[in-house]
Amino acid sequence: MTTDKAGLDAGLAAELDAAVAGLTERVVARLSALVAAASTLGREAEAQALMADAYAGLGLAVDRFEVDPVALADTPGFSPPVHDHYAGRDNVVGVHTPRGTAARGQGGGRSLILNGHIDVVPPGPAELWASPPFVASVRDGRLYGRGSADMKAGLVANITVLEALSALGFAPAAPVILQSVIEEECTGNGALACLARGYRADAAIIPEPFQQSLMTAQLGVMWMGVRLTGKPAHVLDTSAGANAIEAAYALFSRLKRLEAAWNAPAARHPAWADHRHPVNFNLGRIAGGDWASTVPCEAVMTVRVGFYPGTSLAGVRDALQAAVTGAVAEDAGLAGIRAEVTWRGFQAEGCIVDPDSELMAGLADVHRSVTGTEPARLASTATTDVRFFALYGGMPATCYGPVGGNLHGIDEWVSLDSLMEVARVLTRFTAAWCGLERR
Repeated sequence: MTTDKAGLDAGLAAELDAAVAGLTERVVARLSALVAAASTLGREAEAQALMADAYAGLGLAVDRFEVDPVALADTPGFSPPVHDHYAGRDNVVGVHTPRGTAARGQGGGRSLILNGHIDVVPPGPAELWASPPFVASVRDGRLYGRGSADMKAGLVANITVLEALSALGFAPAAPVILQSVIEEECTGNGALACLARGYRADAAIIPEPFQQSLMTAQLGVMWMGVRLTGKPAHVLDTSAGANAIEAAYALFSRLKRLEAAWNAPAARHPAWADHRHPVNFNLGRIAGGDWASTVPCEAVMTVRVGFYPGTSLAGVRDALQAAVTGAVAEDAGLAGIRAEVTWRGFQAEGCIVDPDSELMAGLADVHRSVTGTEPARLASTATTDVRFFALYGGMPATCYGPVGGNLHGIDEWVSLDSLMEVARVLTRFTAAWCGLERR
């Protein structure tokens, strides 16, 4: 008997690959339908209904539940919500339990969580897209649409794993939990709610569109809001007022000094030692003023801040507050301005993934077997829901997902060839990690 690099019988590996390939049309159709369900913040219900139907179609026990921010508020990893309610915005979980297996570890394999997020960021001006952002368009081997890569393709890959096994008459011999969660793009409270509900496994994989690399680390991310209050005045004498909108730009310029300090080689975490510019501060949103001929009295800005693993959330907040306080006291562009700092949205710690875990070694072996190449390693400058598994759930976890582009931008796309290759890798990995039993 010959085996592949992951220890699977070569004949079985070939059968698994063929089963995945046979699902290509279904994969494209399912991804197209998910893209059409425009699941921006607060509008996730339609897409989650599709996910619940898909999980039920696999014969999984489907658990739909609402995220409760009050119950989660004192839980490590919680972020203050940016949306005013969670009603009708369920998480969807599908649970496979092996035949006759009631306890962890029975059935010949190890349990696995395949997680993904259903929420997508706003598409921006639709007229800038080559095709409507919420209508899937296939061109030159790519499927375009908001959320196509980030990360509905990954959710479809997770479903395809169990579909391919079923097509061959198999099921995992250990528990497998598929998760479709909300709010990965702003708080992570969806994944946290799954953890709080008791979902655990021997490993977790999130197929984020990281170009089929294995994620080894991710930065922490914090959202900071600042309300700036100045003094209104008639434009016949603008010097009589204090312009809050102009002050917002002056304040952000001052914050960029802190970004530069954290990017200095001496300040870097070793995981990003060779990265050109790992820490990014982004002025993502600004609103202010009420009349074109009035010096604006108020402006509200939201800044996204990256920081290294091992840095406490309190320490980051203290550093940012000190930068704001210092700017108001010292910067001429902030004369007459008051600044109030708030913390809503991401309060996400960074984390390091154990590069030598069985999960990472197993995924690397399967990637080599399927692609014939060595997988790249990625220290991400973004955050993902991996932190909940790794930091708070005590589970080995990583991201491994398809090639995509223009994430959060115009004409977002995912490579269909890469998506199918990721589905092959995840299917082989699940067979090797969990073991197989006859349905």
